Amino acid sequence: MKFIIQRDRLIQSVNEVMKAVTSRTTIPILTGIKLTADSEGLTLTGSDSDISIQSFIPVEEDEHEIVEVKESGAIVLNARFFGEIIKKLPMETVEIEVHNNFQTTIRSGKAEFNLNGLDAEEYPHLPLIEEENIIKIPADLLKSLIRQTVFAVSTSETRPILTGVKLEVQNEELTCIATDSHRLAMRKAPVESKLTDATSVVIPGKSLNELSKILDDNNEIIEMVITENQVLFKAKNLLFFSRLLEGNYPDTSRLIPSESKTDVIVHAKEFLKAIDRASLLAREGRNNVVKLSTLPGGVIEVSSNTPEIGKVVEEVQAELIEGEELKISFSAKFVMDALKALEGTDIKINFTGAMRPFVIRSIHDDTMLQLILPVRTY
Repeated sequence: MKFIIQRDRLIQSVNEVMKAVTSRTTIPILTGIKLTADSEGLTLTGSDSDISIQSFIPVEEDEHEIVEVKESGAIVLNARFFGEIIKKLPMETVEIEVHNNFQTTIRSGKAEFNLNGLDAEEYPHLPLIEEENIIKIPADLLKSLIRQTVFAVSTSETRPILTGVKLEVQNEELTCIATDSHRLAMRKAPVESKLTDATSVVIPGKSLNELSKILDDNNEIIEMVITENQVLFKAKNLLFFSRLLEGNYPDTSRLIPSESKTDVIVHAKEFLKAIDRASLLAREGRNNVVKLSTLPGGVIEVSSNTPEIGKVVEEVQAELIEGEELKISFSAKFVMDALKALEGTDIKINFTGAMRPFVIRSIHDDTMLQLILPVRTY
């Protein structure tokens, strides 16, 4: 194998596939990146067996030559060393040549590195996916769907299914739901879909975080292909595979209260900042609990009291308070995460009592919902 390539394009592709490579793997060859050169261009592959990423660099693009393949072939190179070498090479182009026994030479200008490669035949094959169940969604919308839900997945492995985000497609509408059983984030969006039946899968939160980092903020259409145990996201020169989580995701529709006893409309930024300030004294220990009380005159009191440190009280003017008086305690972090995810200046909070979950929505956007369970304080 022998080819010459533009260094910046190679760095970009290496950075993309590196997101799937981990040093903590039981399969040694997965600490490497697989490079395959043929007449069409160069393909890089990285995988940790949960996530696999393939990045393709075409021979030419917009009539500019990017790769010149002199001899096709494949090699697996140690991802960490290869990545660091490429970043520090002196010239704009890089020549890579593979000799006998997988010895690989990397040249750029006057710099020459020799790396020991591994046999590409040993590298696990990517899953073959029949492209029947395709869903099309713009990249920027997919990124915001991930951002607005993935923070609510569980970080505990006791219920592995909750470490993922549930994606459900029905009648050209995609619903994303994440919950760690103390809070829930949900977002709906229209998609283009050829699915006739309702389909749902649970994708690991970690996979979605990595996908979100790779996708560009543009409206390029991403194709999402679902199979029994894998999901594939296809972008222009990129394939992103992730395994799916097995098991039954809990029925979350029962959690969302249909009626409320106290409704509050408040400016999101002011409310967020007040909770942030109140949480300054609540950070000791794990509790991070902030109290909210409704007062006459449309005022919300946000307070926190940690006996050994001190206490803080702040009043926030609400735009509207309707219904019963309320005193409720909650995790400051959960509410702040939820407020950051909601896009909108004004938010509506529906409370159904001090011990029941409450729902936060943006007034101008009913496709998003955040639900939080209060904390019992006596």
